Amino acid sequence: MTDTDRSVDAESAGSGDSGPLSEDVDPEAVPEFGDLSILQRAFVAAAQSPSRGVLVVGLFAFALAFYAAFWLSFPRAAGFLSAIAAVVAIVAALVYWLLDRVSR
Repeated sequence: MTDTDRSVDAESAGSGDSGPLSEDVDPEAVPEFGDLSILQRAFVAAAQSPSRGVLVVGLFAFALAFYAAFWLSFPRAAGFLSAIAAVVAIVAALVYWLLDRVSR
C-alpha cells in the first residue's frame, strides 16, 4: 500500500498505522519549526524528503570540487571572490544577529 492509497478520513485514523500518543507527550510542548536551529531544520527537511537531501549533498560535493578547481586554475580571482564572499557572509550574519536581537 502506498501513501496515496491510504485514506485520511476519521474511519482510518485509528487503523493501526500509528499508535496513540504517549500520555507523557504534551502536544503543546512540541516546538514550532521557527524555534528550531538551522541544523535541526536541515535534519527535519532531510527526514521528510531523503532523496532531496541526497541531491543537496551531491550538489554541494560538485560545488566544492568546482571551487577547488577554480582555485587551482585562477588563484588570484578565486582569492578575490572568496574575500568578497567572506565579507558578504559576515554582513549577512551581522544582519541576522541584529534582526534576531530586535525581534526579542
